[in-house]
Amino acid sequence: MKLKEIDRVNSITKEDFLKQYFKPQKPVVIERFIEDWPAYTKWNLDYMAEVAGDKTVPLYDDRPVSHKDGFNEPHAEMKMKEYVALLKKEPTKYRIFLWNILKEVPQLQKDFSYPDFGLKLMKGLPMLFFGGKDSYTFMHYDIDLANIFHFHFQGKKEVILFDQSQNDYLYKIPHSLITREDINFHDPDYTKWPALKKAEGYIANLEHGNVLYMPEGYWHYMRYITPGFSMSLRAIARNPKNLAKAVYNIVIMRYYDQFMRKIKGQKWIDWKNEQAIVRTNKTL
Repeated sequence: MKLKEIDRVNSITKEDFLKQYFKPQKPVVIERFIEDWPAYTKWNLDYMAEVAGDKTVPLYDDRPVSHKDGFNEPHAEMKMKEYVALLKKEPTKYRIFLWNILKEVPQLQKDFSYPDFGLKLMKGLPMLFFGGKDSYTFMHYDIDLANIFHFHFQGKKEVILFDQSQNDYLYKIPHSLITREDINFHDPDYTKWPALKKAEGYIANLEHGNVLYMPEGYWHYMRYITPGFSMSLRAIARNPKNLAKAVYNIVIMRYYDQFMRKIKGQKWIDWKNEQAIVRTNKTL
């Protein structure tokens, strides 16, 4: 894959962000933007175990999608304090995905503010993501194609991004938001997945306090180099084409996919996986 390092800046003004990154829809890592947040010094795994230890959290791993799974249905559940203990003890594939801190632990709202990047952030949807060493997310893009600001806390995380123009080379699963789940984007097998050689994207490592801006509809793969967690804030897609696609995904695509899983079962999943290869090979 042809991966460029994502631009990195210490800080940035709203005007420069809009001009240099939002308008051209280009990702950027802002290294020292949140050092005045209480969260910058307070938020670590031990603190999360302290303030949310008795909360039951949804856990996900890297098992392939099954026709029996509901949309974003967790694979397991655990008390937060037990999950943090697991993260600190040993590598685990279990991740927390889309955990709404506004709803679950209201006191955490006092530890951060909503930054003014010139975009209207959706204040009801601050989400936390946790992962253990070497756990990762499948390459995917978000259903609403939002502009995403990803604030990383504790540890290190590798991020690989592609924009929607790279769809033909990524072995995208039809009627879905993911690529083939058996692709290792950290170390891809080009013999098995030759189209990936043509894919042009971005890469960066995130550390505590870094903020990653992911433009509308960007594909993202994230691998936890060490145990850690992040918070995402989002702003609605501005591009009419992306907004229309978001509406289609939310209103039609996900329900059509759920319907077909019920009707055809695993055959539907297998057909989609096969089509990802067939359609991508046409580009070669």
